[in-house]
Amino acid sequence: MMRKEFVITNEQGLHARPATTLVSKANQFKSSEIRLIHEGETVDLKSIMGVLSLGINRGALIEVEVEGGDEAETMDAIAKHIKELNIK
Repeated sequence: MMRKEFVITNEQGLHARPATTLVSKANQFKSSEIRLIHEGETVDLKSIMGVLSLGINRGALIEVEVEGGDEAETMDAIAKHIKELNIK
């Protein structure tokens, strides 16, 4: 299992559009379970309703946890995607 922390710096936080793109990215990795953790709540990163239910705002600390066959590749892709979301 791999776990990594991120701070969301996107002005709007993780609202509908960036959350949708992040969930789409997570769904590309079928052999890994990917979880998003925020303020003690854990959701499946492949679930848009789960991600949106966390109400992640700008400045929030989140953790991504990856478990499965392609952990390193999955974490790299998710980390890169979060970095791109934070730049916009």
